[in-house]
Amino acid sequence: MPINQPANVIKLTNVSVVRYKRSGKRFEVACYKNKVREWRTGVEKDLDEVLQIKSIFVNVSKGQTASKEDVEKAFPGLNTDEALLEILKKGDLQVGEKERSHELSNSFREIATGVAEKCVDPGSQRPYTVGIIEKAMHDAGYSIKTGRSAKQQVLDVIKLLQSSDTLPIERAKMRVRITMSNKEGKKLKEKLLPLVEKVEEDDWTEDWELIASIDPGALRQINELLENETKGRGRVETLSFSSIADGDEALE
Repeated sequence: MPINQPANVIKLTNVSVVRYKRSGKRFEVACYKNKVREWRTGVEKDLDEVLQIKSIFVNVSKGQTASKEDVEKAFPGLNTDEALLEILKKGDLQVGEKERSHELSNSFREIATGVAEKCVDPGSQRPYTVGIIEKAMHDAGYSIKTGRSAKQQVLDVIKLLQSSDTLPIERAKMRVRITMSNKEGKKLKEKLLPLVEKVEEDDWTEDWELIASIDPGALRQINELLENETKGRGRVETLSFSSIADGDEALE
């Protein structure tokens, strides 16, 4: 004969758990794997794609649901759906050791890829492979910061490698074309040139056209200068990064 399952016990499989402690009680929500982060960042909008079941648990692995009284006491003024969203927003996502290791490995490579795309060897001006960047990150003792995005950590790694002897590295230069009328060019040239690393072409035939290499960080300053001084009549176009403009292969 089948064994009857208690009414407050729900069995779930292939589940991720969000855990939240409040008023001395532990509450858990059962979610689909990989969906919680997508929902928190706004990538996933459909809550049904995130939650396995719209219930609040005290222990998901044992299938034990929380009592209505405990939920009301811990979340005064909120109904069950609102309390569930509170747990989902603020709770800690529980990840297994194997899954955590896989996520850290993916994040490490994602950051290394970002660094490889933005940086070059200062001597040759050629990019490094992702593998070389990963090794340099390991050698420099870099560890993933779970509270920061991969994009933010790319800048952290660049600063770390630049300040250490692990790997000679610098930001790749960006090639841009700046155009405006000759009249505005004569007025702004002295302000623009300090923002430029190297001038490739300086043409005054019709309008003023300047093709130059710049540090990527200077692009915003140039845009702001053109916006303020030319009222949108001048423009800057990104042509390429100088490290790959000539078809160089990545350094092994």
